[in-house]
Amino acid sequence: MAEHSSSSSSSEAQVHIIYTERPQDQDPEAYHIKTLTSVLGSEDAAKEALLYSYKHAASGFSAKLTPEQVSAISKQPGVLQVVASQSVQLHAGGRGGGASINV
Repeated sequence: MAEHSSSSSSSEAQVHIIYTERPQDQDPEAYHIKTLTSVLGSEDAAKEALLYSYKHAASGFSAKLTPEQVSAISKQPGVLQVVASQSVQLHAGGRGGGASINV
């Protein structure tokens, strides 16, 4: 069952990571665009929202979605989980500096 979490209650689009089943007889990115198209209404909108397709270690993609779109995509066949992307601050253990990454 697909789960979703969102750190904002606003209706503006935010980056989410959508984990999917690994497509069998289809290019992963084409499958991700097809999944997004079913929610966004057009292939052009899906391509614009798609930020990255994960094809190797995990199957899924990241996209900018509104809370309503998150709810709709969570119900799509093949969608396993939807999670809000978040930034994490990494510290260099007292050496100064650090890095910020999105997870």
